[in-house]
Amino acid sequence: MDLYEYQARDLFESYGVPVLAGIIADTPAEARAAAEKIGGVVVVKAQVKVGGRGKAGGVKVAKNADEAQAAAEAILGLDIKGHVVKRVMVAAGAQIEEEFYFSVLLDRANRSYLCLASYEGGVEIEVLAVERPDALARIEVNPIKGIDLAEAKRIAIEAKFPAELVDKVAPVFVKLYEVYKGEDATLVEVNPLVLTAAGDIVALDGKVSLDENAEFRHAHHAALEDAAAADPLEAKAKAANLNYVKLDGQVGIIGNGAGLVMSTLDVVAYAGENHGGVRPANFLDIGGGASAEVMAAGLDVILGDPQVKSVFVNVFGGITACDAVANGIVKALEMLGSTATKPLVVRLDGNNVEEGRRILAAANHPLITIASGMDEGADKAAELAAR
Repeated sequence: MDLYEYQARDLFESYGVPVLAGIIADTPAEARAAAEKIGGVVVVKAQVKVGGRGKAGGVKVAKNADEAQAAAEAILGLDIKGHVVKRVMVAAGAQIEEEFYFSVLLDRANRSYLCLASYEGGVEIEVLAVERPDALARIEVNPIKGIDLAEAKRIAIEAKFPAELVDKVAPVFVKLYEVYKGEDATLVEVNPLVLTAAGDIVALDGKVSLDENAEFRHAHHAALEDAAAADPLEAKAKAANLNYVKLDGQVGIIGNGAGLVMSTLDVVAYAGENHGGVRPANFLDIGGGASAEVMAAGLDVILGDPQVKSVFVNVFGGITACDAVANGIVKALEMLGSTATKPLVVRLDGNNVEEGRRILAAANHPLITIASGMDEGADKAAELAAR
């Protein structure tokens, strides 16, 4: 789960990370009141989970409450890379002397944590990483040891912070790692981390991603989720305990096992090149069980996507045999009734495959096409979607 900037700010503050005052506002009037409460120069910032806000006009400096209200009027409703701004944060202004970059993230490839830090921060950090990679320090973090003060100082030195700043930024690095570890995050990023004219180190903008697998340890994380902004199909799938991710395509995918589903996405995308560029519409892993209820829930989600024109059910029978899967598909279509209107291509293989195919053939359902292989099924599903 990705947090909004204001949520990251509040989380940072609870761990002792130095931040500036910030108040959220959903209307221009609320933005005006927030600016009056904070006082002085403020910054009105769009709250969307996407980068490039400043370049898109989603960040404006306001010298007084009138300007803050006008800024909110201009930002609220703004479309930034497909994200419509519904809330802004009014943050206290700061006289910035220097900007730095710091992040801790999960390095899946190396099965460790990775710290990225640079004395040169700011909005062009991605360009810096490509054009001058030596300016961005990459330090592996031992998950057992973590980042203590000594390690934080080492990181600051490797990131080319001058000696007079090492002792200033190191304690902040420690606090940011405490956020990462304490909240079971997969990313904690600050860009920019700044040095103010008063000599303070402040986290001006934060990005935090939380590991949903650790939700059972953090009851308060549920309150951070923006249910209104969630994709309705993904929310529906989550309520049914389905592993579903919506994609931008026309062929709905159902499989059992993440590896098989990923392979199915590739095969459908490849087959779709021969049928007008048809692509997969989703990732949906029903796991080891393929009961009628599970299959019905999966089909209900996929068929609810108006972009879907056909569905490819690709199942390898293992613990759950193919005959059970076939019965699940037939019963699921009975449960869905008239709401099921799009063609299904079904490929079964593995345990009890012949019995599974017999059950589907005997059902003789007008929506079902049986495929003998994965490539054949993908091609047929793409062809049906293209029609």
